[in-house]
Amino acid sequence: MSAPPDADLRRAIPPVICYPVETLPKPDMAMLDVARSALTKTGEVIVAARDAACFNVPAGHFFRISSIEGSQVGDLNLWNANDLGERFYSGKTRALHGTHITRGQRMWTSFPAMRPMATLTHDSLEWYGKDVFGGSVHDVIGTRCDPYTHNLLSGGQYHHCCHSNLTRALADHLNIPREEAEAHVHDVLNVFMCTGYTRDTGQYFMKASPVRPGDSLEFFAEIDLLGALSACPGGDCSTVHSSDTAQCHPLLVETFAPDPATLANWCPPPLNGYDRSHGV
Repeated sequence: MSAPPDADLRRAIPPVICYPVETLPKPDMAMLDVARSALTKTGEVIVAARDAACFNVPAGHFFRISSIEGSQVGDLNLWNANDLGERFYSGKTRALHGTHITRGQRMWTSFPAMRPMATLTHDSLEWYGKDVFGGSVHDVIGTRCDPYTHNLLSGGQYHHCCHSNLTRALADHLNIPREEAEAHVHDVLNVFMCTGYTRDTGQYFMKASPVRPGDSLEFFAEIDLLGALSACPGGDCSTVHSSDTAQCHPLLVETFAPDPATLANWCPPPLNGYDRSHGV
């Protein structure tokens, strides 16, 4: 099909930011920096390679995900620990902050609560920025590797993709059937994963993660959190996705309590202020 005579003019129209964030409630990063300077470790979970594990974080505490043995990415789900219906909303987080998130930005919850659930307080890979391919780390564009897409594209029954890992971990943690747990598994924050969109076809791509042992991504829990992290079967995602052939490593999740005095002026975020009347 031929282009119209004014095609170049139409393409040249400048974009408009859909959600200007100047009025978005901002975290007090100075306060959080003071709080994280005096943390007491309260627990840890080792997430085995090609598997997942759950962990709890009280509101006002911190949790940190670290690479400990080799380059490895992880898929993170978060829920309100007291109401699994309130969970991480990757699409709205993406709309507010962009395709990848880093220190000073937040993970937001689903409707109708729609409030901050976790604030990123430290990112050892913040230096990476955006590379020449358009790739960056910690994305909110990928959905999680899953057995349904794997079956569609490759056939077979692969059970250690992140969707299944998260399902098993949540079912075991809550002692509920896997079918019930699966309904709560949702789109993820791809921790340490380096991704973007190809410039020619617009396809989602992955490339070797820059993460190395000692790198970490840290969060402040704005509400009581239940988390589940899968150590992706793609390893560092440099070769294949959802596979038993990629080199994979465990991940470490640590939880920390701050000195309460450092957060004397902090309070959990309220539920979203919309009245839910939806008009006449």
